[in-house]
Amino acid sequence: MTSRRVPSTATRIGLISDTHNLVRPEAMRYLDGCDAIIHAGDICNTDVLDKLAKIAPLTAVRGNNDSGEWAASLPTHARLTVQQVTILVVHDIADLDCAPRDEGVRVVVSGHSHKPSIAERDGVLYVNPGSAGPRRFKLPVCAGTLMVEGEQVRATFDSLLT
Repeated sequence: MTSRRVPSTATRIGLISDTHNLVRPEAMRYLDGCDAIIHAGDICNTDVLDKLAKIAPLTAVRGNNDSGEWAASLPTHARLTVQQVTILVVHDIADLDCAPRDEGVRVVVSGHSHKPSIAERDGVLYVNPGSAGPRRFKLPVCAGTLMVEGEQVRATFDSLLT
């Protein structure tokens, strides 16, 4: 697991997952202006990471479709702190290997299902921004944001296509 601290001035964190080698212009516009970006896996190509890293500091985890030498350097779990909020990132929520609340985690960001969701359980905010890559079934193509102010955090997700 990697750990990194985002500068305390960061308040808007872009959330993206399951791009599957497709960085839509709509996703780039949505993430523009973010103070940091989290990619929750299934990247499939380093070009995706390179494009996102040009927008803001990037934290990314390896998904089940990320393989090869480039992907071996990606962690399966990442933890970062934004202001007073600790965020844990994992691709598949089933791979969560701790009790987040017991670890001081306030937010868990995951991907994998391609289904956007926001739920709070036991004081932990669970966020899946859905898939920003190729459309799967009839699921929406979307991304999300975390807004952090001190120890307060709220999450949203938005459709990228109309």
